[in-house]
Amino acid sequence: MRIVRYAVGGVCHYGELESGGERIARCEGDPFTGLSAAGHVDEVGDVVVLPPLERPRIFGFAYNYASHLDETDREVPEVPVCFMKPSTAVIGPDDAIVYPADGELIHFEGELVVVIGKEARHVKPSEAHEYILGYTCGNDVSDRIIQRRESAFGTLLIGKGQDTFAPLGPVIATGLDLSALSLTTRVNGVVAQSASTADLLLAVPDIISYLSRYLTLLPGDAIMTGTPSGVGPIRPGDEIEVEIEGIGVLRNPVVAESL
Repeated sequence: MRIVRYAVGGVCHYGELESGGERIARCEGDPFTGLSAAGHVDEVGDVVVLPPLERPRIFGFAYNYASHLDETDREVPEVPVCFMKPSTAVIGPDDAIVYPADGELIHFEGELVVVIGKEARHVKPSEAHEYILGYTCGNDVSDRIIQRRESAFGTLLIGKGQDTFAPLGPVIATGLDLSALSLTTRVNGVVAQSASTADLLLAVPDIISYLSRYLTLLPGDAIMTGTPSGVGPIRPGDEIEVEIEGIGVLRNPVVAESL
């Protein structure tokens, strides 16, 4: 199932994207308490596709691909390196990533994102699948200059958490086998990242188990699982696409901040 969150006439709905991607079977309810068919079909061209989650808590995992460790000249961390992005950083498909007026080096990071479906605490890796609603595409946009300055003092917020720095979408795909999904990031149509979810150092069940050992995960939480090698700069006028097999393409233009 590919769950879409969208608006028609300013009213928000959830629906199932039908095969072919041109029509949405509208649903009643929400993915966390239950969806049921509403008996209405919307054409994709007649709706506004929204971020799949409304202002979620966003957890990020850094250095979770060996290839990215190599390109950043770092060793495998002794413990998972986690951070959070504010819910206000979230944008959806085709929404603009805003390049800050004082930005010097802003990077894209294509990532698989896990969507939590129900409250989770002290979850064993073998049970993690019971708490996953599905998966979506994400772009962990990062201001490298600020990130490096913050990291030197043990913090990480502004470099990762500015408004529009967490594109998510286009759908929440359920029932995926993560053993070897392809992940591709393109900048202006040119492939910059090409990897497989098989290359994750800390697998999704272990990520959920680790986080839930220390804090309670909630329905609608989003977990960015890390980026592979190939990260690079973006500039106003660029278009960034993150594509994950079985999910779809998350596409966002980059625009200059207007003060």
